[in-house]
Order: sequence, then C-alpha cells, then structure tokens
Amino acid sequence: MFLQVLDTGEQLIVPVDVLEEENKGALWKFLLSGAMAGAVSRTGTAPLDRARVYMQVYSSKSNFRHLLSGLQSLVQEGGVRSLWRGNGINVLKIAPEYAIKFSVFEQCKNFFYGMQDYPPFQERLIAGSLAVAISQTFINPMEVLKTRLTLRLTGQYKGLLDCAMQILERDGTRALYRGYLPNMLGIIPYACTDLAVYELLRCLWQKSGWDMTDPSGLVSLSSVTLSSTCGQMASYPLTLVRTRMQAQDTLEGSNPTMLGVFRRILSQQGWPGLYRGMTPTLLKVLPAGGISYLVYEAMKKTLGVQVLSR
Repeated sequence: MFLQVLDTGEQLIVPVDVLEEENKGALWKFLLSGAMAGAVSRTGTAPLDRARVYMQVYSSKSNFRHLLSGLQSLVQEGGVRSLWRGNGINVLKIAPEYAIKFSVFEQCKNFFYGMQDYPPFQERLIAGSLAVAISQTFINPMEVLKTRLTLRLTGQYKGLLDCAMQILERDGTRALYRGYLPNMLGIIPYACTDLAVYELLRCLWQKSGWDMTDPSGLVSLSSVTLSSTCGQMASYPLTLVRTRMQAQDTLEGSNPTMLGVFRRILSQQGWPGLYRGMTPTLLKVLPAGGISYLVYEAMKKTLGVQVLSR
C-alpha cells in the first residue's frame, strides 16, 4: 500500500487508508504514531530548519548567504543549543495539526465522493488541499510564534508566552495571521506538483515490474521523498514570502503586503532571491522522511497496530 502525503512542506507519512472504516477504533494510535514521528523528525532536523529561516529573512547579510556560514554564526551567537530555538512550539503543534488534517480529510473525502464519483487523483487533491487549508488556518498563529522564536536573539523572549504577549501588545491579534495568504496560495502548487509526481512515480514503478500491491519500504519512502521535494520546490517562493511576513519585528518596515515582499526580494536579489535557503530545505527532506518513516513504523509495532491489507 503506497503512502500518501496530506501536508505542505513537511512529510506526513501516515497512510490515507488508516482512515477507512475498519481502522476507526485504532485511529488514535495512528495519530499518536504520526505525531511522534513528526516530533522526532523535526527535532532531528531543527538546525537545518533554523538555518533555512535565517537565510530566508537575512539573505542580504553576507554571513547568512551560505548554509555553513549561517550555522557557524548561529552557534557563535547563542551556542550549539541555539540551533534548536523555536523547535518546542514546532513539536507542540504537531498533534493538533495532524488531528485536524485527518478529521477534515476524511469528511471532505466522504462529501466529494457522495456528490460525484471523482477519480482518485482529483479526490485526493481536493480533499487533501482542503484539509491542509483548514488545519493551517488554526495553526497559523503557532507558525508565527515559531518563526519569531526561531529568529530571536539570546534573551529577547523569556519563552513562548512572553513572545505571544509581546506580539499582541505591539502589533495586535492580526499579527498572528501574517503570512496567511501566501501560505494558503502555496497549497495549490505544492499539492498539484506533489500528487502529479507521486502518480508518475507510481506509474514508473508499475512499468518497471515492482509489486504495487505491497511495495517495499524503500519504494514508499523514495516516492514520498521525491514527490514532496518537487512539491516544496514548486511552492518555495510563497514559503519564503510567508516567513518574511511573519518575521517583520526583526526587519525594517512594518505590515508589508505579499506583493510588497515579492517586489522587495526581486529588486534586491532578483529571481534567485526567491529560492534563498533552499539548500537546507532540500538537505532535510531525506533525513526527515527517513526518520519519520522509521519512528512511525516503530510506534505502530509498539502500540500493536495492524494495518489491513488490500
């Protein structure tokens, strides 16, 4: 059974088939396994994620133009532990994020199938995109907090609550939804590219003679990794704009529009500037996917989950 991805920018390696009626009783086990897999993988790749955010926001500074120089600067500023700044809230938001995605995906899938007999590709595209859109609507404030905590200097915030209070006092509630528009727009190219590459790989696997009724872990992992990578590359400019909008307390100017950020990047750095920080993003795809896959499978065995064969 092939793994299918419901997320944008991160690997959600829990199979869609866990939402079938026969597995309803064990759904909490799949959610727990997926949340644990996401928490471990994101913690393991947190230094690359922090370097990515810094390169996206401070790309004009010479010491953050390259990955190694950026990591060295972060260590010099706050020590090795500073490479994991902002990861705490990243882990905290995983459980509700996955729960919302699963719930919405299942409801959307049933709704669309009842209206019209959509082909599987269209069904997954629409249901998956809506699941991500709704979950991101609830999670966006936590994304803003994660970005601010990731970029903070030593001593700038006392913790998560202090960061939230400072944002609310200085900028108001609307600041918690900065970057929401490019985040929503990024779902479209990500989902389309991700699923298109996934279907292409599946077709190639079938033509090459692989047993698609029970593909190996390597086949599943490689398909998820490559399709997710292509999806991230397609939506990356919007991801970069979202991050810069969320980090406005660390940049000159205030309350920029999405088009304003685009114009500033293009005028200062040209088209290559829209892919600043892509290196750490690509470098973390394979280890993040691999860690997620291994932890997820280990958690299923620990919890005694039996995935039904088709």
